[in-house]
Amino acid sequence: MKPLSTRTADETTLQDLGKASIQIVHDLKNQLNGLKLYATFLRKRIEKSERPDDEQQTIAKLITGLDRAANDLSTIVQYGREIELKKQSGFDIQKVLRSICAQLNDGEPPVVCEGDGDPLFGEFDPTRLADAFSWISTVALKHRQNGDTPGVVTVTVKRDETQANQAKIEWFGLAPIEHDPFKSFAGSDEIRMSLAAKIIEAHGGSAAYRDQRLVVTIPLME
Repeated sequence: MKPLSTRTADETTLQDLGKASIQIVHDLKNQLNGLKLYATFLRKRIEKSERPDDEQQTIAKLITGLDRAANDLSTIVQYGREIELKKQSGFDIQKVLRSICAQLNDGEPPVVCEGDGDPLFGEFDPTRLADAFSWISTVALKHRQNGDTPGVVTVTVKRDETQANQAKIEWFGLAPIEHDPFKSFAGSDEIRMSLAAKIIEAHGGSAAYRDQRLVVTIPLME
């Protein structure tokens, strides 16, 4: 067993490495934004010179890729920092989830939001929690079951039957996912899902993938 002093030194080293990593990622994001600026300028020059379509498409893909990478790095920086919440009382999570589902629906509704009808008020950070629910709903939509016709994702929002002062949100209709998207950094979606879980946990809740469902629990106002 290592002496306590050595263990403390190891923990301090890990903390220092974590802080340094966040700063490095932040600097990389700024460099990518600079490259995006130059690429955007180049695209304007190409458009004015009436270059072939394939050249314009190539530069457009480059800008999209730089933008996606910068956004991913920004999310990693947010994940690495402590979550600071600006809570407000009387925030109805059922209302915000219905709004998110409506935004995701285009034409035939691929997302259906179901609830008890009664408001579910809590003391939450509206912006942070809405972002978390939006990321989860978007990922759920991408993983919906596919057959001859695309499946429908159902989001249920209700009081947890086991705890009266707790809400339970579940996303149904998903195809099997090989890994827990809340605990992975395998891609852009997983990075945002990991951050969503951290935001929910900061509110005293939990997020997990169970039996082809995304499940979130979060405390409500008494």
